[in-house]
Amino acid sequence: MALDALKEALPAYAKDLKLNLGSVISTSQLSEQQVWGAVLAVAMATRSPRVLAELEPEARERLSPEAYTAAKAAAAIMAMNNVYYRALHLIGDEQYSQLPARLRMTVIGNPGVDKADFELWCLAVSAVNGCGRCLESHEKVLREQGLPREHIQEALRIAAVINAVAATLEAEGALATL
Repeated sequence: MALDALKEALPAYAKDLKLNLGSVISTSQLSEQQVWGAVLAVAMATRSPRVLAELEPEARERLSPEAYTAAKAAAAIMAMNNVYYRALHLIGDEQYSQLPARLRMTVIGNPGVDKADFELWCLAVSAVNGCGRCLESHEKVLREQGLPREHIQEALRIAAVINAVAATLEAEGALATL
């Protein structure tokens, strides 16, 4: 199992990550599609070849072809949106927010899966990419669609743990080459 391989690869000092990696996925209140869509989207957002190599095959197995594609689309569109909207936020001049973005984002309106699932994956990727404006926007849409805060928190926990695993494994790989 991919999770076991990632846990085994983590150094002893990252014991908490080992424990969290299993628990955020196996004890989640989210549906299997929500969990594994978030796992795939976040793995892509981390840009870690090792994490992607371990988690992508299992995500592909557990997701319908439509959900698999939509999770990848969430990672792709948020890679663009998170940079753009984070930059607007950091500039601090609200007049930029009044200008049209003129960026295609049609996948958000028609992701090919349940809109709440796609929004959840976009939220998780936005957490990894650190875009407060996108986090606020996706959280608001999810709450309006009736998703409880606990489910939103689950997606954030998945994002946090997978991101930490990716960062740790990439840093260990870099240290091994020194």
